[in-house]
Amino acid sequence: FLPSQSNLYPTVGLQTPGEIVDANFGQQPFVFDIEDYMREWRAKIQSTIKRFPIGDRLGEWQAMLQNMVSSYLVHHGYCSTATAFARVTDTTIQEEQTSIKNRQRIQKLVLAGRVGEAIEATQQLYPGLLEHNPNLLFMLKCRQFVEMVNGTDSEVRCFSARSPRSQDSYPGSASLSPRHGSTNSHLHSTGADSPTCSNGVMSTKSKQSHSKYPTLSSSSSSSSSSSPSSVNYSESNSTDSTKSQQHSSTSNQETSDSEMEMEAEHYPNGVLENSSTRIMNGTYKHEEILQTDESSMEDSCPQRQLCGGNHAATERMIQFGRELQILSEQLCREYGKNTMHKKMLQDAFSLLAYSDPWNCPVGQQLDPIQREPVCAALNSAILESQNLPKQPPLMLALGQASECLRLMARVGLGSCSFARVDDYLH
Repeated sequence: FLPSQSNLYPTVGLQTPGEIVDANFGQQPFVFDIEDYMREWRAKIQSTIKRFPIGDRLGEWQAMLQNMVSSYLVHHGYCSTATAFARVTDTTIQEEQTSIKNRQRIQKLVLAGRVGEAIEATQQLYPGLLEHNPNLLFMLKCRQFVEMVNGTDSEVRCFSARSPRSQDSYPGSASLSPRHGSTNSHLHSTGADSPTCSNGVMSTKSKQSHSKYPTLSSSSSSSSSSSPSSVNYSESNSTDSTKSQQHSSTSNQETSDSEMEMEAEHYPNGVLENSSTRIMNGTYKHEEILQTDESSMEDSCPQRQLCGGNHAATERMIQFGRELQILSEQLCREYGKNTMHKKMLQDAFSLLAYSDPWNCPVGQQLDPIQREPVCAALNSAILESQNLPKQPPLMLALGQASECLRLMARVGLGSCSFARVDDYLH
């Protein structure tokens, strides 16, 4: 049959009346051991990949891989780990440690739902960044409104005597951004009659409420006027050990990357903290607990409310929504219509149409995992403003490998089906 000038395909010819063709498409066990055959081919392909000749370029490849790992750690803010890795491998970190820690703190604020504080910190540490990125600014403002509805943003948390039981915990993602640490859950637990609202970025002096939001022309001035003297995180690292007990959540930031882990007990996420129910090996200790009726369960777990159920916080959220609408109209006049802006604004405002925003068609916005894209976009913009890669080379290499496999499948190279990038990620 080889060489063949045309594409061949299997055919079955029937000549005698009454002949039957019986096809097995998996409804019955196959006689041929297809699973073992696939494992054999997969092993062959993986062996071919592992035997790819490197030759005398082994040292060059090793240095390249070390730089890729180092840049990945720096990109996601693992400062201590990146420093230790660079010391062992004798590599150079392109970004200063103070800058890495500043980005790390901003990421932690976003991932904890405190977007307003993240915006203020960005304006102080990277002046002009948001003014030159109106799309990023609008994305952050929309996310801040969502966090106000959720009750996690400091603009509304400072009105409540205690933090609302909303989705304030962040389990982290295994795909892109790093897992983050707890961000001082007691930071905004001031009384309702408290005259000020500490946000962890500003000093303890009285801070004006955001009556005007940063626009393309006045955001820098509004940031500087609404806050005390600009905070330089790089200069305050030496005193963080004492200030962190009152204004920060990173008391051991310079010694460990474990701060990037969000502690579940700080953000209960609707789970009872002092429950008397005891569970041993996945089963209840007393069978009568299983008989608890639904009414008692509902009474023991308070229902989540808009802005934590605080009237003043709700009014602040509505005022913020009006200002967000004004910002949208201003951007539309200066840059033209933007369908993405319109959709983000509609989705955010749609949360107010439901009595229970967490269980509505657009309630997925309140999921803490939705903070990840916003955090990644802000982090990339900061890096790009410093003439650093906005994406780590390691992620670019993984994306290129995945795209190569898709192209191979498109042109009919069947061996690519036995090579998966995920098989080499541990």
